[in-house]
Amino acid sequence: MGKIWSGLFKPRGWVAKWLIFLALIAILALNASGALLPIREFLEAEHLTFALGNTEISAYDILNAILTFAVLVWLSAMISELAETQVHRFAGMRMANKELIIKFAQIAIYIIAALIGLDLIGLDLTTLTVFSGALGIGLGFGLQKTASNFISGLILLMEKSIEVDDLVELSDGTYGFIRRTGARYTLIETFDNKEILIPNEDFITNRVTNWTFSNNRARVEVPIGVSYDSDLEKVQEILLAAAKANPRCAKTPEPACYLRRFGDSSVDFLLHFWVDDVENGRWTPQSQVMMDIWNRFHAEGITIPFPQRDLHIRSGSLDNNRSSFKTEPPSRQGDNDD
Repeated sequence: MGKIWSGLFKPRGWVAKWLIFLALIAILALNASGALLPIREFLEAEHLTFALGNTEISAYDILNAILTFAVLVWLSAMISELAETQVHRFAGMRMANKELIIKFAQIAIYIIAALIGLDLIGLDLTTLTVFSGALGIGLGFGLQKTASNFISGLILLMEKSIEVDDLVELSDGTYGFIRRTGARYTLIETFDNKEILIPNEDFITNRVTNWTFSNNRARVEVPIGVSYDSDLEKVQEILLAAAKANPRCAKTPEPACYLRRFGDSSVDFLLHFWVDDVENGRWTPQSQVMMDIWNRFHAEGITIPFPQRDLHIRSGSLDNNRSSFKTEPPSRQGDNDD
């Protein structure tokens, strides 16, 4: 049902859009000319009329209001779509600024359409004060999350903390590119082509890592351990050479290799190198560098040890421990009775 209404108010083809618009205009024109007078008299019959306070509302009034608002909503959607198309054509403007202009334009268009519709159906705007309290309660409870997401979306657009095509990582592990920012949600496309709709509020209340906020550079880490028999200076030389040989390794800053600790079974190094295009991923260059390190280690006879433990047994202590556990055999109770 939702798709049907969406298709009526925002059809995708221009032919369908104009057909719906002309059909609605024709109905209103026939009503204004009096051609639909018999239908109007029937709908204004007493048994189809009810009172709301001091105002009588008939079925005709309801139908007229529905048609009027349908035309206005359709027209507002058309104008909003045209405005969005024109704004996207602006050259030299950041995408966040374009989205912000579009959001404010859509709000203004629909507010103006609502005021025009209320005036056309002859509803006094002062009577709406009766419903202001109920509307406030509805926004406070039923629409709290929706209003929060909408306001959060505006804040994100004004702050420009995230923009379309930014690479972001959320606190729950969601990792991907911003593809679209809407009034209620932000669309993230992950590296496996999943499209995840994230409420705008999550970008305000939770921690978000924007990998491309000010630049596209990122650091890649490769931890590795070698045996204690290895030439440590040679190991460091090999690690740096493998990083510099990778085509995606940035020239500035240069790769760095650190001796981190003497572990239980290995000497642990940590290799750092940078990539200038993190939007293309970090796993590929990391994997390529690790494969290169593996081949260079084999060529130089450097081994990556398995976890191992050295067990030292002192024979003297073992014999003393065994003698301490020697006991005399228990005597039988009947021996002294003989």
